[in-house]
Amino acid sequence: MPTNPIGALTSPNTIPTGDPRRADHGLLGKDDFLKLLIGQLQHQDPMNPGDPSEQMGQMTQFSILEQIANLAQSQQASAANDYDAQAISLIGKTVTYTKDDGTSASGVVEQVAFTSSGPTLTIGGVRGIAPVVVTEVR
Repeated sequence: MPTNPIGALTSPNTIPTGDPRRADHGLLGKDDFLKLLIGQLQHQDPMNPGDPSEQMGQMTQFSILEQIANLAQSQQASAANDYDAQAISLIGKTVTYTKDDGTSASGVVEQVAFTSSGPTLTIGGVRGIAPVVVTEVR
């Protein structure tokens, strides 16, 4: 029975590029929230300042938003480390993978190289094979 510990995994390095705050399709990020808060403070009437409890609530919301963003970054780094470790665990194993032309090939994983776009495998002398194309590990 074929097993595929890596093929079903989406590489953490294949995250859409561009403004990371806009990866959520237009929702405001922490920088946008901070700009709005600063703009509100700059344009408030000095003779009639805003409600201090409302300002405290906004600062609390900003703090929570920042912590959530930090947690997301931490989880992304952890996923990248797991992905790298799974690629390393294939060294010395015989694998089957799908080539660019759609055909299958097999060989022993000889090396793992780490590039800016994630790990690549050398299988049977062929370099640059992405772990996500591995379909079977023996």
